[in-house]
Amino acid sequence: MKNDNRNFLIFVLVLLPLLVLYELFVVEPIQKKHQAEQAQAQVQAQAAAAIAKQAGVPLGANGQPVAVALPLARALAASPRVAIRTPSLTGSIGLRGAGLDDLFLCGTNPRPGDPTCYHQSVAAGSPPVDLLRPLGAADAYFAVLGWQGSNLTGLPDEDTLWTQASAGPLTPEHPLELTYASPAGLLFHRQIAVDKLDLFTVTDTVRNQGAAPVTIEPYGSVQRRGLPPDLGKVNIVHEGAIGVLGGTLREAKYAAWKKSAATKQGVADQYSSTGGWLGITDKYWMTTFIPPQNEPVQAQFRVTQPGGLVDDYETAYTGQPRLVAPGATVSEVTHVFAGAKVVATLNAYGQALHAPHFVKAVDWGILEVLTKPMFELLDFYARHLANFGLAILALTVTIRVLLFPIFNASYAMSTKMKKVQPQMKALQEKHKNDQQALQKETMALYQREKINPVTGCIPMLVPIPVFFSLYKVFTVTIEMRHAHFLWIKDLSAPDQTTIWNLFGLIPWDPFTNGVVEAAMHLPFVGGIVGLIMHLGAWPIIYGVTMWLTQLTGPPMTGVDPTQQKLLRLMPFIFMFLFTQYTVGIVIYWSFSSVFTMTQQYVLMRRFKVDNPIDAFFARFAHKASG
Repeated sequence: MKNDNRNFLIFVLVLLPLLVLYELFVVEPIQKKHQAEQAQAQVQAQAAAAIAKQAGVPLGANGQPVAVALPLARALAASPRVAIRTPSLTGSIGLRGAGLDDLFLCGTNPRPGDPTCYHQSVAAGSPPVDLLRPLGAADAYFAVLGWQGSNLTGLPDEDTLWTQASAGPLTPEHPLELTYASPAGLLFHRQIAVDKLDLFTVTDTVRNQGAAPVTIEPYGSVQRRGLPPDLGKVNIVHEGAIGVLGGTLREAKYAAWKKSAATKQGVADQYSSTGGWLGITDKYWMTTFIPPQNEPVQAQFRVTQPGGLVDDYETAYTGQPRLVAPGATVSEVTHVFAGAKVVATLNAYGQALHAPHFVKAVDWGILEVLTKPMFELLDFYARHLANFGLAILALTVTIRVLLFPIFNASYAMSTKMKKVQPQMKALQEKHKNDQQALQKETMALYQREKINPVTGCIPMLVPIPVFFSLYKVFTVTIEMRHAHFLWIKDLSAPDQTTIWNLFGLIPWDPFTNGVVEAAMHLPFVGGIVGLIMHLGAWPIIYGVTMWLTQLTGPPMTGVDPTQQKLLRLMPFIFMFLFTQYTVGIVIYWSFSSVFTMTQQYVLMRRFKVDNPIDAFFARFAHKASG
């Protein structure tokens, strides 16, 4: 024991200087380099803003020059508009361009708690999510479609002013009819229909009223000016270009998308495909074109800088060329999905439109073989139990039942190992100077008692893929977003409570305290302070359940006392680490720890092995009787 304490003291004395040296020669140089890069970028940005101001170029909300940065109302007023009114969407169609550029993910008459109305946060009065914004507004994001052809002028594009030929608003019962006549003698008719969810159907008809045949081809383009303001910080979530082209899922995150385009004259990637779909996705919503599935298309992921001021991220395609003889008519039917990536909705649209792998718009990850079934089971329970928290409990029971034989065999082996601990200690004392004899006697003991220590490791290995698949589900599926359970208002976010205001009972926000904010920005210790200050109820529950599970778990054989003490701290270390995790996964692990503890307790009683839970209640009963 004295040697153990001496070794631990030496370890601490060596570690502290190393931490100081690491801070001085690694952390501080990196921070200084980062600060220098930020200062240089700020100088460049200020210079660009000054030049733009002198030239009369407007600046965006971040102070940087943009092509146009108008208030949303003024940008919308730049074109005559027809309102969109559906149970799931509101917005408008601009007659200039006749594309989709003004869309909110909330219906006309939302009810309290309406699952089809998506708000920006869980705060009361939070505005609905605005998916699309018109060209001219800051953070413009829109979808346009039209026709193109060689040596033809006046073909409809995003600047074309269409004539409204039907009354508004656009509703699931009343499509919008538009017309446009080009100088080349082509008469265009566009019908825009919308269903009760998120799908627009655009039917374009072209009649050649000229004297010569023309060749034209349809195109569609989803464009985003600049990076999304709420671009996620979680690296496991795909946001950017997406599509299934040539039967293969194609993806490009914004940074890689721009980097690739910079080396290829603006075109990051291009694909040939028959049918398929493509667009731009966020974490929870997306805007995509679904062309006719029997039509050859040429698709591109591009990044350009219109006016040299702001990046234009674009996914675009062109369809098959059509020869339109004088007096002839051709048509093209295109579907546009613009809405939330609800799995059931994506499945339904994928089947109805024969869009390949449409549900892959949800970023299932490399463990899709586990992630998707996990979600489907969780969603099944949520629909029948009417609560995702109860669904997590039901999923935990299901997983534990399916894995019961594996865990039971493992825990039984661990219990046997705990039962032979007195014999093991006797052998260690008997052969403390003869490791070979100790190993031989230990193996003989294991053989007599039918113990295989490797079996006890299975519980540590099996939960790993389950954890990662569930973490993915809780992070990327919109069904978990803003889902309630007990005091939790959003199961897809970290626990919103904190121990420092008694889990919301005290009207005090510790993160508005200047001392706390300053401490969280300190190098090295700032992250630790952040973990401590975010300590909520569910991470504490998890820490307690993991600690109890550890008490009833297998013995720590071959581990010196100092290491045992460190291992005993692991539940509390994970308790703090889990403050930053999605609270849904913390709830799952808490439920799972209860099952583990119960299973181990039953086995210890069956094998007549002393356990700390019985000892605790025995001491409690003794004190009560005394």
